[in-house]
Amino acid sequence: MMTRPQQGRTHRLTRPSIAIAAAVAVTAGVVAAAPDAKTAEPTPKLSLIAASKSVTLDSWKEDPGVYLDLGTYLTSENGAFELKVTRKSYKDPVVVTQVLRKGKKTTSKALPAGLVKDFSGLPDFAQVSVTNAAGKTVLKQSEAFCPNNASGRIRPDAPANSKYPQSCPVNPFTLGSVWGVENGWASNTYAGYYSEPVKLAAGTYTAKISVAKKYRDLFGIANKPQTVKVTVRERSYDDEEGAAAAPRGAARKSAAGHAGHGAGHEGHGTAAEAPAASAGHGAHAAHGAPARPEAPAARTTGAAPTFNVGHGPYPPAPPALPWALKKESLRRQAFSAAKVGDRTGQTDGSRQAPGARPNAKRPTGKATVPDVPKPDLRSLPAYGITVSDGYEEVPGKDYLAFSANVWNAGPAKLVVDGFRSPGKKLMDAYQYFYDAKGKQVGYTPTGTMEWDPRPGHEHWHFTDFASYRLLKADKKESVRSGKEAFCLANTDAVDYTVKNANWHPDNTDLSTACGQENSISVREVLDVGSGDTYTQDLPGQSFDITNLPNGTYYIQVLANPENRLKETNHKNNSALRKVVLGGKKGARTVKVPAHDLVNAN
Repeated sequence: MMTRPQQGRTHRLTRPSIAIAAAVAVTAGVVAAAPDAKTAEPTPKLSLIAASKSVTLDSWKEDPGVYLDLGTYLTSENGAFELKVTRKSYKDPVVVTQVLRKGKKTTSKALPAGLVKDFSGLPDFAQVSVTNAAGKTVLKQSEAFCPNNASGRIRPDAPANSKYPQSCPVNPFTLGSVWGVENGWASNTYAGYYSEPVKLAAGTYTAKISVAKKYRDLFGIANKPQTVKVTVRERSYDDEEGAAAAPRGAARKSAAGHAGHGAGHEGHGTAAEAPAASAGHGAHAAHGAPARPEAPAARTTGAAPTFNVGHGPYPPAPPALPWALKKESLRRQAFSAAKVGDRTGQTDGSRQAPGARPNAKRPTGKATVPDVPKPDLRSLPAYGITVSDGYEEVPGKDYLAFSANVWNAGPAKLVVDGFRSPGKKLMDAYQYFYDAKGKQVGYTPTGTMEWDPRPGHEHWHFTDFASYRLLKADKKESVRSGKEAFCLANTDAVDYTVKNANWHPDNTDLSTACGQENSISVREVLDVGSGDTYTQDLPGQSFDITNLPNGTYYIQVLANPENRLKETNHKNNSALRKVVLGGKKGARTVKVPAHDLVNAN
């Protein structure tokens, strides 16, 4: 079995610090100089509340630190709180518009320029101060707020479900997002893994939480800080006993030890691209293990290993936590390891949505490509770019690794069914087309799907979905990745503002999207607005640069390279990312210039 080598230290992608101008004079709740109050647009009434007057937080001896989930929420009444966040291109800044709805009437209001710099939420929204039992202030910090955080109803007549997405995007090349707190709902103000844990010794504290003045003025939020009593208790994994601890430990060993989908997932790399796996995948396991071990989970949480965002292994979820968790694959040194998968109350985007069921049997009749809306596949520029040598597994080799994403700009979703004939190793793949009412009106053959039987893989892969190439400075091909087959899953919300974007897609994780060995048919879907990310520690997500001279190159991510899939536009499938290789053999370096305004490697 071939796997890619353990990567070297990755560049850490963090939310940039954001400086925002002083308080805005005109608030959302007041129309300046309005001659008639009846002409004012309805605005949602936002309030800060605390779910409880006291909380108990854990600090683990093995990895000290307290995550300050204080149980404070932003409620929305008199309508939903909705923000549309977009950028025209990577050369343009991120802008925010508040959307106001009253019946069938929709209006919008542009918010101040520079309010946000990315798509992860409203920066410095919540202000937190913590005092100890003696009344001394021991902590002051601000928290970003993602309105799509884990939320719930605050009254029984509120809508049963929130129409808004379940997380704020963290992909550095996101193009558009929608944030919202549903009418009659409340969203947790804690930033979760957007924030670092804080050092607090075991003991009792008092926390005061308030909304920053610039946001109170902007959205008409009353200045009513919340006070929460905090008990910090110190715990140790060694002290945990009973049924809860065993599955957690076993699952951690499974995720780290055999590397699940991480060490060799989805790969079609050759020996030139990926060294052979050592026993137990030891080198890669150390790289892919979570940076912070998880607390033992009670059996009642349904905790179990998940395989989803970033196509990597995830440890089981701890008990349900009411906050949005940033994808660990974009923050820590191991791109394949995330803190948790989704369970009740978690909304980090790695939810386990059910896979769409394929047709019962392969299509019959004449294949046709009707004149109906079709998907538009596009590539994001490569990111998560690192270099490493081959370690002891493939000595003398150097690799350039990267993460890649192909997404669907719509207006129709990509639907591909695979059907197998008895005794055949490959499935025959078909692309389906639908009219405006969702009725299937045509199909066309579109290649094959193949089964990867290797332990920890066991998926049906759709072939020729994308291609990766390393181009020389003159943009002529130098090296091509061996990756040719993909399990499609809606891992990233790339642009939820495009026409027909689905804010709650199916097929968000590999365990539901790619079938089983005994599957007679498989349906793989890339929904409108979503993309499929393959992270840099996967086989085929690297180029062998051992014999390449130093200099300027371009990583090309090319969607639909053979044009087998029918699209609305075949001319926007390529994305380039400039890199500069340096160093010497065994110690190569890479510099990754900013891509227009996106300064993330």
